Amino acid sequence: MKKKIAILGSTGSIGKTLIDIISKDKNNFKIDLLSANKNYKQILKQAIRFHVKNLIVTDKKAFNKLQNQIKKRNIKIFNSFDHFIKNHKSKFDYSMCAITGIDGLKPTLDIIRLSKSVAIANKEAIICGWPLIKKSLKKYNTKFIPVDSEHFTIWMATNNFKHSIEKIFITASGGPFKDLDIKKFKHITPNQAVKHPNWKMGNKISIDSSTMMNKVFEIIEAKNIFNVKYQQIDILIHKDSYLHSIVKFQNGIIKIVAHDTTMKVPIFNSIYNNESKTIKTQDVSISKLNNLKLEKPNDKRFKILKILNFLPHKTSLFETAIVTANDILVDLFLNNKISYLDISKKLYKFIKLNKIKNFKHVAPKNIQDILGLNVYIRENFDFTRL
Repeated sequence: MKKKIAILGSTGSIGKTLIDIISKDKNNFKIDLLSANKNYKQILKQAIRFHVKNLIVTDKKAFNKLQNQIKKRNIKIFNSFDHFIKNHKSKFDYSMCAITGIDGLKPTLDIIRLSKSVAIANKEAIICGWPLIKKSLKKYNTKFIPVDSEHFTIWMATNNFKHSIEKIFITASGGPFKDLDIKKFKHITPNQAVKHPNWKMGNKISIDSSTMMNKVFEIIEAKNIFNVKYQQIDILIHKDSYLHSIVKFQNGIIKIVAHDTTMKVPIFNSIYNNESKTIKTQDVSISKLNNLKLEKPNDKRFKILKILNFLPHKTSLFETAIVTANDILVDLFLNNKISYLDISKKLYKFIKLNKIKNFKHVAPKNIQDILGLNVYIRENFDFTRL
């Protein structure tokens, strides 16, 4: 019997990579649900190619345009996840949650209840809503697999390994400005900042990689997923992005996990899990292993890393405030409204405000707490004047 698959965010890079993997093994998989926001043309092509019966398109204009194009086709189209859930009762064997941003949290929680196994690529969902996700996973008996390359490799190292974690090292390439003269940082342009030396990514995550805000996020994710303390997690610069994590266990064993610089490896392993399947990859790079040159990041170069000193030990709404503020600041930089250095400067000013610091003591009780704070910050703070 074919495994039933759902892909949330099917028109993004993660979704398209998964679809490419599935296309090579159609006898074992049946895609039953695809979702997108505005890219109705791409999702329609995917639906026709794989005979998908259910589509969710959340943008109203894109939804209306798609409706006009599928009238003669045997495809159900929904404008919201709520509408889909009311009309769908059976469980998917595997679901991929690849919707970016805080907007991906609710669909992630929605799909968990309809999934036997869920792979989550959405950083913001795990950072802001982990207590809600964890509760939902337990309630609906859904297996969870992290897809972010660092957390996937930690998961691979710890999966079915009974010994407790002593230390986790997450690697970072250092981005495009690892060796740039710090004096030149004030002149960095959006076009320069989105050019990552190793990965092909969207503009937002590329900026986060250049500032190393993505590593701040990944440390929060690792703390949540693997139930460790912040002091048990460190960052190491590794320019080749070949080695993704190092895990030291309390029994003295150290596991170092590497894979090619492609998201295809974690995505492939998330859908096949323990099955004995083969993926075509590069030969082991001895030259890269002989030239790891691991080093701790310089927080004078990557000033945003100092935010790690402000994080509360327990998940709180403070993390949602950080995610939202960073999202706004990156968007302002990409639109040439603020400078590159302003991203970290203004973020520090923001998290030091008393009304924001107070959120360290407030745990998210439900999704409305998280989404409400996101809206509140966007409507009540002018970051250009901060």
